[in-house]
Amino acid sequence: MSEKQSVVIIGGGPAGLTAAWELVKDGGSEKYDVTVLEETREFGGISRTVKHNGNRMDIGGHRFFSKDDRIMEWWKTVLPLQGAPSYDDKKLGREHDMEPGGPDPEVEDKVMLKRHRVSRIYWNRRFFDYPISLSPNTFKAMGFKLTLVAGFSYLKSMFHKLPEDNLENFYINRFGRKLYSMFFEGYTEKLWGRHPSQISADWGAQRVKGLSIMGVLKNAFQKLLPKKRSNAEVETSLIEEFWYPKYGPGQLWETVESNCEAAGVKVLTDAKVVELRQTNGAVSSVVYEDSEGNRTELAGDQFISSMPVKDLVNAIDAAGADPEATDSKPAPTDMTAVANGLPYRDFVTVGLLVKHLKLKNTTDIPTLGNPPIVPDCWIYVQDPGYKVGRLQIFNNWSPYLVKDVDDTVWVGLEYFCEEGDSFWNMSDEDATKFAISELTRMRVISGPDDVLDSHRERVKKAYPAYFDTYEHMDELIEYLDGFGNLYCVGRNGQHRYNNMDHSMATAMEAVDNIKTGKTSKKNVWSVNTEKSYHEQK
Repeated sequence: MSEKQSVVIIGGGPAGLTAAWELVKDGGSEKYDVTVLEETREFGGISRTVKHNGNRMDIGGHRFFSKDDRIMEWWKTVLPLQGAPSYDDKKLGREHDMEPGGPDPEVEDKVMLKRHRVSRIYWNRRFFDYPISLSPNTFKAMGFKLTLVAGFSYLKSMFHKLPEDNLENFYINRFGRKLYSMFFEGYTEKLWGRHPSQISADWGAQRVKGLSIMGVLKNAFQKLLPKKRSNAEVETSLIEEFWYPKYGPGQLWETVESNCEAAGVKVLTDAKVVELRQTNGAVSSVVYEDSEGNRTELAGDQFISSMPVKDLVNAIDAAGADPEATDSKPAPTDMTAVANGLPYRDFVTVGLLVKHLKLKNTTDIPTLGNPPIVPDCWIYVQDPGYKVGRLQIFNNWSPYLVKDVDDTVWVGLEYFCEEGDSFWNMSDEDATKFAISELTRMRVISGPDDVLDSHRERVKKAYPAYFDTYEHMDELIEYLDGFGNLYCVGRNGQHRYNNMDHSMATAMEAVDNIKTGKTSKKNVWSVNTEKSYHEQK
């Protein structure tokens, strides 16, 4: 029997754990000796679930849907789809197609729920559809005069196209200048810390693919027709049902991690990779460090990295400066300059457990609570008068995320910031006070007396950004691909603002290359570069 190949995987998030499982499933552990190195003590990366006093927070919100059927199959193999209604659907008489023979979420924990997607925009103390659409609700909320201005502005954009050399022009071409100034300009600056005119149009192509008013109208019209559409036919920003693990996304990744260990994968936590050493131009080993500064070298045949590109290049460079790593060359100075210039946006979530919301449920969707809460999963705060970017109503993602789902509301306030800035450095107490004051000003809650509990969570490098040295990313890819046995996967591993399914697909492509001996990495880097994805399945 041929000798096993050893594969070292850096990172225990969606990409790293997908790669590990793809290598060892179906008896793959006979061929591959797999080790996962995770810097923290948790799994799932930003797709983890944070537990606090019996309530659970989903960091950033993760809808489980994909245009890639192999990913959908993969997920439901890990957590089978529900065969009986969840607590809230049963109590409220809300319907979903059940999976024959699937588990009952009221009895079993390993279950994937089917959930209705409701997200709206909060602007000027009014709700609008998300993504923005020309619906009767929008006209009503905007008023006749503003609707007229927006309509003429949109018509102008249809006939007078701007060069798409920045994100501002990308949005104006699709929505007109008026809707852009109302719903995109301030929110984008809040999210990225830059004006849209300073951001590459690549970002729009990545996150708002195919989304335009014509796309919105077409989707609305097709909903009136009885024909059933496939996942691949609906734009991803318009998806109305999604899957969701009973206890949040972290539950799925914790399950995958335990499946990997049971199949022979060695998983090490508190293992931060600080060096990538080379022999004859290929990666030969990594050096990882624990929180006490102890260092260990681990050799391998193949290396899959989901660590931030910036840290990866610095780890290659560090090995070049290490006298023990005699064959290692430092990274070229122009490559370290590109890597160190890659920007990120960091993220803070403040969870507030409140008695009730002042917001009234004016929709026809039944919800829990007394009075019934709004049905939204996310509320996008596109009003520039508030620092908060989005609100998450965890009760609506899964009733099992909230300890007392009938009588409390568990709200997450999402803030975009820079690691080390004044908001990031606020104490837990000050950040919580700030969040409460914003919710009060927005008239979402009455005031501090409504708040029963709180938790603040900080997330580094949540969003890879497309400016500064990003324009030289192709050169960095060429350099990294030159190692042959190094594969970059996942959101931060590729410095690409991927959804979870794309991150998984990059890992699947990398594993496929390892199994088949394919040397070109184009397939690994080209996941989600086609122009037709995103939140519209």
